[in-house]
Amino acid sequence: MGRNYTLRTKAAQGTRTVTRSIARQATTLGTTLGVFWTAFAANTVLGGALLQYGIIPRNLVGLRGIVFAPFLHGNLQHLVANTFPFLALGWMVMWRDARHFLPVTLFAMLGSGLCAWLLGAPGTVHIGASGVVFGYLGFLLLAGVYARSVGSILLSLVTAALWGGLVLGIAPGQVGISWQAHLGGFVGGVLAARFFRKR
Repeated sequence: MGRNYTLRTKAAQGTRTVTRSIARQATTLGTTLGVFWTAFAANTVLGGALLQYGIIPRNLVGLRGIVFAPFLHGNLQHLVANTFPFLALGWMVMWRDARHFLPVTLFAMLGSGLCAWLLGAPGTVHIGASGVVFGYLGFLLLAGVYARSVGSILLSLVTAALWGGLVLGIAPGQVGISWQAHLGGFVGGVLAARFFRKR
């Protein structure tokens, strides 16, 4: 009787732990998406004035876009296109290890921002969360290669099956698409996967 009670207690504690973990993940992703949409609404009201805070290639002031650009989107279609993959891939990063979500995001922001700043065409402004999305993609695809654990390999395979086609977004030539930010974000994610391979 005492043993059954102990098992039930442990099961209940495990369920509560999982529930709290999912709630924290949902709060983190939901809050971030809330910032995206709030920034878009504010930018719309201001007539696009916030877009100046994007990444401006080879302009020292434009480096501030490394921090601000992921939260800015040019139109509703752009925002919606980034919302679902950010939510899905961001959750997959958290599901692998919630502790890695913030550092992987920072790796992606830095890689995306620097690559857009260095390689972007003169007179352009690079905005949007897609660089971060590609960072998550790079992290998830390579995490299995570097960590070499069964769970990480399976997650990498699932990511490749569901989202592997996104890799084409790092190829140059698409008008209006910052392939530079995509490439830099992807590289940032790969570097994060290598950095966290044993953590």
